[in-house]
Amino acid sequence: MRSTGSRNRTHRAVATTAVLLAGAVVLTACGGGNDGNSGDRGGSSAPSGGGVRLPDLKGQTLEVAAVWTGPEQENFTKVLDAFTERTGAKVDFVPTGNNTSTFLGTRIEGGKPPDVAFLPQVGVLHQFAQKGWLKPLGAAARAQSEKNFAKGWQELGAWKGTRYGIYAKAANKSLIWYNTKAFEAAGISGTPATWKDFLSTAQTLSDSGSPAVSVGGADGWTLTDWFENVYLSQAGPEKYDRLAAHEIKWTDPSVTDALTTLAQLWGKDDLLAGGRKGALNTEFPKSVTQVFSGGAPAAMVYEGDFVTANINADTKAELGTDAKVFPFPAVGAKAPVVSGGDVAVALKGGQGAQALLTFLASADAARIWAAQGGFISPNKALDPAAYKDDVTRTIAKALVSAGDGFRFDMSDQAPAAFGGTQGIGEWKDLQDFLRDPGDVAGTQKKLEADAAKAYGSG
Repeated sequence: MRSTGSRNRTHRAVATTAVLLAGAVVLTACGGGNDGNSGDRGGSSAPSGGGVRLPDLKGQTLEVAAVWTGPEQENFTKVLDAFTERTGAKVDFVPTGNNTSTFLGTRIEGGKPPDVAFLPQVGVLHQFAQKGWLKPLGAAARAQSEKNFAKGWQELGAWKGTRYGIYAKAANKSLIWYNTKAFEAAGISGTPATWKDFLSTAQTLSDSGSPAVSVGGADGWTLTDWFENVYLSQAGPEKYDRLAAHEIKWTDPSVTDALTTLAQLWGKDDLLAGGRKGALNTEFPKSVTQVFSGGAPAAMVYEGDFVTANINADTKAELGTDAKVFPFPAVGAKAPVVSGGDVAVALKGGQGAQALLTFLASADAARIWAAQGGFISPNKALDPAAYKDDVTRTIAKALVSAGDGFRFDMSDQAPAAFGGTQGIGEWKDLQDFLRDPGDVAGTQKKLEADAAKAYGSG
């Protein structure tokens, strides 16, 4: 979702398209070592109605680090509270900021790593595993992972055959959210299925006096997500995989096409809330609230299902009524389906870290998290009824039914120096492109130079 060298890729996801119905809206969704914590030792606890068994950890204090702040942090805290109630362990949460890999790397090298951390990038997991910074999943955590997650999600949490991570939180990152009142005021009765129609809809909104699209350009990760959806739909899954692995250069004509397509939107100030300058000064949370708050200055915002957390916490808009969603429009033959996720890993040995990973891999933890809203899980043991609203429930069902068929966020597969660090690499290059969408060739040269350096090929 958000993020934050070169490494072997042990997994490449495959694309899929699932068609689902959310109310009146049609969506196209999208072994390691054993620490002895088997999950069934004496003194372990399980809820009275059954569920995963956890050890007694009274007197222990664990530290968990993740990127989340605001509503997302508050929702996750409910999961940690349940873990404390079940085990007796105290858990402290530490926000990493957007530069997750830098924050954690500094802590690890300083000898003070958190017990468990959530990594928003596959590339960072590989990098940390290669450095020997991660502890393999224990037997109980592996058992929960194998029981509750499709093989593709298990493999995303592995490096060179050893499983380190639990993808407890996932995302469908191919969604456009819109303000129904703004659409009605502009006389728009349907939602666009193609990029051409999307631009036409945006122009109609603009002509009616409502800036069409809110872009959170102050956070570079949102811009990588825009690019990935356009590129996947336009260039196709094979080229997507090759660009993700840097097997083709960012100067490739397919990248030219994708940037040129993005410029059709980003190059028109009248279609963006606040114009390009406003977009570059808008952080992700504000990009959502300025679509769904009173007197909203924009009608649409692109981002994943986690947008619901901000809608629920920071606005009075009602999901499914005031706030609806449609699939990212097809640029090529098919609409894109891009997934993301946050993988929980142990940075310290011991029973406590492994017990928390075991809990995070369980349906028990997923049920608590889902009830808060703004969250979906690839955990196939989770009852969809646990989700807070029908929109999220339908998106989550599609994610689980896709099984191993998904394309993972491209920038999250890249080395953090290119795809996941604020102020450098792809984040910075696409922010510069948003500032000057006419400079396609110059942007490609910068992207390629930064990618080559980060992947170690130049």
